[in-house]
Amino acid sequence: MPTIRIIIHGCNGKMGQAVASAAAAHPDIEVVAGIDKLPESKQNPFPTYGSLDQCTKQADVIVDFSNPAALPDLLAFAIERRIALVIATTGFSRDDIKLMEQASQTIPIFRSANMSLGVNVMLELVQKAAATLGNEFDIEVIEKHHNQKVDAPSGTAYALADAINEVLLNSKDYIYGRHSKNQRRSKSEIGIHAVRGGTIPGQHTVMFAGSDEVLEITHTAYSRQIFALGALRACKYIAKKPPGLYGMKDMLNEQAAVTNIYSDNQQTLMTINNIPDSTVAIAQIFESIAQQNINIDLISQTTPVNGLLNISFTLPSKDLEKAIKVVNDLHASLPTISLNTYEDIVKLSVEGPGMAQQPGIAAKVFSIMAQQNIRIMAITTSETKISYIIHPLDERKALEALMEAFEL
Repeated sequence: MPTIRIIIHGCNGKMGQAVASAAAAHPDIEVVAGIDKLPESKQNPFPTYGSLDQCTKQADVIVDFSNPAALPDLLAFAIERRIALVIATTGFSRDDIKLMEQASQTIPIFRSANMSLGVNVMLELVQKAAATLGNEFDIEVIEKHHNQKVDAPSGTAYALADAINEVLLNSKDYIYGRHSKNQRRSKSEIGIHAVRGGTIPGQHTVMFAGSDEVLEITHTAYSRQIFALGALRACKYIAKKPPGLYGMKDMLNEQAAVTNIYSDNQQTLMTINNIPDSTVAIAQIFESIAQQNINIDLISQTTPVNGLLNISFTLPSKDLEKAIKVVNDLHASLPTISLNTYEDIVKLSVEGPGMAQQPGIAAKVFSIMAQQNIRIMAITTSETKISYIIHPLDERKALEALMEAFEL
């Protein structure tokens, strides 16, 4: 892997120093320069400049842990040099975000209010909880940070509230603390509270308070190192990306494009041929199968020819005799249909949440199958899953080849 050259913007701050320390342990990352308004306040192993316009070093990515006020100059410098950006600073205004969106048309920009992988998993968890509990439970966001943190609430607290509100169709209002409020809590609010003290690196809790029960989802950071490592991971991700605005969810989905590969050898492939090209006829077939409590999967349909089409699907082998009887009983009303069954098969599935965002997964699987000389009898796809029908003799080598290719 080629070395990624980075510039740390805000290198002498606590997070900048954490990034520099973490980068020193990564042989594929080189810090070529640092930028800080107090360039001599730290003894860095890389050249440090007081402003961006003094820096002449070539770099692939700029990592920003500085101040929102520095954003215009940072964007202008990155655009002029065509350098990717990882922005981990928080406290931006709506106008600042619009500037980033405009700049992202020219350069790739990775922005996250929190570089921790755990926090970004938490974002998904609170959305799932909100989808189930949100209208019945009161929601409060509580964040705690060290006494040097300026912005309050934190960017992560806003991100958590926004993630919840997105699920609830933006029906909630944000209430910041309740000092001097002499009224009952409204069901339409999300409370957001900030605590500042000591050296707390960061703690975020989302509380769902219902009748006689409370659910709390909490993330605690015990050091700044987790944010530094997340920022370096973002550098590797964004370095070769085309212009655009990216976030932690994009990175995690792409890096986990395929998370599971499994096979099922207890299935039978059934094909019903010469079905009239009629929605009524197709519905009649599947309703008759459903009435027998037969669970089917991997449905595929051919293009109609001369008013007839074929439909294939898989079903549990134990239900094959029932399914054959269903089709035979349909001959009276659908006299053109005929049946083929393939019992000696394996259904192989490749799935992952990031498949919807990363093109080329199907092409990669087809290439692997071709290299192993494996014949595919049928295939279906969805945004996050591809299923194939293959011969049982090919099951083991297909699984081994796919797991090796996707590093599972």
